[in-house]
Amino acid sequence: MKSLNRARTRACVLTSFTLAIGALCGTASAQSSVTLYGVVDNAFAYVSDQRGHSNVYMSQGNLQASKFGLLGSENLGGGTKAIFRLESGFNSLTGAQASAGTIFNRQAYMGLSNDRYGTLTLGRQYTPYFSMVGALGPTGVLTGATGAHPGDVDALDTTLRFNNAVTYASPVIAGFAFSAQYGLGGMPGSIASGGNFSAALRYDYKPVSVAAGYVKLKDIATSPALGTFAINSPVNNGYASAQSAQLIAAAARYAYNDLMLGLNYSNVQYAPGSRSLFADEAVFNSYGAVATYRFTPAVNVAAGYSYTRASKANGIADPAQYHQVSFEETYSMSARTTFYALQAYQHARGKSLVAAGGGLAIANAVAVVGDSQNASPSSGPSQFVAMVGLRHAF
Repeated sequence: MKSLNRARTRACVLTSFTLAIGALCGTASAQSSVTLYGVVDNAFAYVSDQRGHSNVYMSQGNLQASKFGLLGSENLGGGTKAIFRLESGFNSLTGAQASAGTIFNRQAYMGLSNDRYGTLTLGRQYTPYFSMVGALGPTGVLTGATGAHPGDVDALDTTLRFNNAVTYASPVIAGFAFSAQYGLGGMPGSIASGGNFSAALRYDYKPVSVAAGYVKLKDIATSPALGTFAINSPVNNGYASAQSAQLIAAAARYAYNDLMLGLNYSNVQYAPGSRSLFADEAVFNSYGAVATYRFTPAVNVAAGYSYTRASKANGIADPAQYHQVSFEETYSMSARTTFYALQAYQHARGKSLVAAGGGLAIANAVAVVGDSQNASPSSGPSQFVAMVGLRHAF
């Protein structure tokens, strides 16, 4: 009977979207919580040119990706918590999983967090490169659907995750924060084979925020450590057979009252291997500027410009160049519901190396706005995209 009474003191209480579990025994205590969160985002879209034709259609996950997740923590005492996150992306127009066969395709990790020593997590995770630099880059201001650099060539949108990842994130010390991550390849006989690495540093002081990040990917086609890496647009699909890739990016912001100004830069290098279809290293450099202004607590506008240029493009004399301008207007109808409008225009010129019939070909560069049109690029050098939608967060 005594053991039964002790068990009853560990009762579970369910509240709206939050599970709170309390355990009391003498003077010791522990608290844990699990929070359900998510986003549903749908819009009407117009594209001036999708493979030769204009199109009006419904699109989803534009302002923010449609998703749901569980975020949990348990207080272990002494400033230490056990934490976990499970997050799934889905198509809010059809209900389909964002990645077939992978329910928690966005994030799935657990670990320990301490206010003094930092956080250590294990599982499928975003890279520090994305978390620290991406947050200050173009997609942290302008949605990736229309604001990402062409085809999201530098993975500053949510297209880079590591499986089997070990991540350490430091506490903030004098405005500085550091994070490093290694994705274990798990290949027998060689711990380094298939492993991927990322690190980033961020500094925040009053109105100024600056971040720089690095990613090294190895064995791109075969590594079990590489959870997601998009090489699926005409900008870079000619290098999908790369043996390795290196990404370096930096971003900075300055905020003054309701105005924010930002600059960003990225360098992406694809290196061939013995089985690659291309022969020489390829390099993409992107330069960008963003600005936002809040007219009222509910009304916000943003604008951005980016220039991306390929170089060392496998002997191409006139390598591809992309100019892109993007705009975003949002009206917060409540703390959770936002009405939005997006517009973007891109112009491409030069030549690019593209996948063609199981091989490669040199072709005229075509426009592909942000990463919303990777599967449906323009048939020519220009593309205009406009969207009007509604996003609800819970």
